[in-house]
Amino acid sequence: MKKIVLIIVLTFISCNSNKKKQNEELPGRLGNKDLTVNEDKRINQNLLKAMVKAGLDGVPPTPTVNYKSTRQEIQDYNNNLEPKYQGVFGDIFSAVELPEGLLNQTETIKGEDDNEIKLYITRPAEISGNLPGILHIHGGGMAIMTADDPNYIYWRHKLASTGLIVIGVEFRNTAGVLGEHPFPAGLNDCVSALKWVYENKKKLGISKIIVSGESGGGNLSIATGLKAKEDGIINYIDGVYAQCPYISNLYNKGENELKSLIENNAYFLRTDDLGLTASLYDGIESKNPIAWPYHADKKLLEGLPPHSITVNELDPLRDEGLVFFEKLKEAGVSAEAKIIKGTVHAAENIFPLDIPEIHNQAIQDIKNFSYNLKTAE
Repeated sequence: MKKIVLIIVLTFISCNSNKKKQNEELPGRLGNKDLTVNEDKRINQNLLKAMVKAGLDGVPPTPTVNYKSTRQEIQDYNNNLEPKYQGVFGDIFSAVELPEGLLNQTETIKGEDDNEIKLYITRPAEISGNLPGILHIHGGGMAIMTADDPNYIYWRHKLASTGLIVIGVEFRNTAGVLGEHPFPAGLNDCVSALKWVYENKKKLGISKIIVSGESGGGNLSIATGLKAKEDGIINYIDGVYAQCPYISNLYNKGENELKSLIENNAYFLRTDDLGLTASLYDGIESKNPIAWPYHADKKLLEGLPPHSITVNELDPLRDEGLVFFEKLKEAGVSAEAKIIKGTVHAAENIFPLDIPEIHNQAIQDIKNFSYNLKTAE
């Protein structure tokens, strides 16, 4: 009897030991729920130093609201996030010089709701002839930040310096200084900007139109294509380049089909913050594919122009971008995907001086994608 008990105990210990070993082999917080980005061996060390300097390392603070809070309380919470991020990015980009040899102009157009939409246009001064045009849609979860923030001014200038004409869209947000405008206000503004750029291609000297953005801008870039297809103007778009797209609205789920939401949770971004921001856009449970393109079916995706999807290895949003890439391929869309190793969400946009090779490669990839596209017409 003692021998049987001993065998059972040893078996139990062995099973627990194996399970612990298996967990330890899983990446990120799948293997250790308390792991921080500082401790993850995959992180690019130059990036980590920059994150520490900017105060973006460790675990972000727990939100002061939750899904049971009122909409106004969640609204106020997001309103307060905007100046904090703008302060951090302002400090980072105060040391970054804008490329020279560029021309800037501003246009104000009318939106679908008779609202004004400001467009920031940056082009090379010395290059003649038609050039690819980037309709750039900034990040911020469709909720905060503006196209006039220094990080986005720099990104447009850097793209333009490679021989592109870049048009930044000042769309309506769900929070912050450009809020409170839930879905589909911001998307409507992006589609209005697309129509204006297409109608003024000759005047602008644009040969083709690529819609591009990161995070919430990645969502709106993809969604602009979906809405354009619905509206019968998909031929206006020659390509879509979406960086770390925020597209699933699965952020308030416990057991999740997207493992990166667990694996990389609280690495710069928290999934509860992502869910709270999403709730302002189109509701906590929304699976509207025009608001959340991850949920688009094959029929909606068929006939879209070429897409390039880039994701960051240590980003909670990584897997939704990769799954969407697979859906595009299944629908017959020409698509490519890239995982940027060792980086957190949008690091290639945020830290140009600290990870210059990664930053410059991201810029070059967008240029190459744009120049290699065939026009839709």
